Amino acid sequence: MVEISLELADEQKLLRRAQIDPHEFAPIYDHYFPQVYNYVRYRVQNPQWADDLTAEVFQRILAKLHTYSAQKASFRAWLFAIARNRVNDHFRAQKFHSWISLDLLAQHSDDLPSPEQVVIHQDNHQSLLAAVQQLQPRERDIIALKFAAGLTNREIAKLLGLKESHVGVILYRSLKQLRVLVDQE
Repeated sequence: MVEISLELADEQKLLRRAQIDPHEFAPIYDHYFPQVYNYVRYRVQNPQWADDLTAEVFQRILAKLHTYSAQKASFRAWLFAIARNRVNDHFRAQKFHSWISLDLLAQHSDDLPSPEQVVIHQDNHQSLLAAVQQLQPRERDIIALKFAAGLTNREIAKLLGLKESHVGVILYRSLKQLRVLVDQE
């Protein structure tokens, strides 16, 4: 998938136009869709749920676009706050949490892996999945925001009401814990 690049000034212009005419939202959607989908897919194991939830996130964004204010938060932080809230609403409704590993975020190569590589990859995937599931919910959420959504520590901190340094510490400790858990297997 080709990533569409948006400069901050261009994004703000598009947002102002999209607040007036929803048809102007398409370039913003095209730019953020892969990131939002990856974040939702990381948090929700079922691909159909991920598709539905991502669609609902963009429906909410479009419906609430008139309430967005650049003075309160960056659009990216506002967008991922909506995505995070929608996923959390989904989990509350389902009364369970499920997670998938980070390997879904890796870019796919045109070369097909050998069967041996597929087995090794699946083993690594299962080890990482088991390790991620042993983390606390807040740690899993921060890892998803960092690696699936691509948010910076500053954006995560603002979104979760934490200090940027605290987010860094949580990420460091979580990744260290993941390494230990994976090595134990």
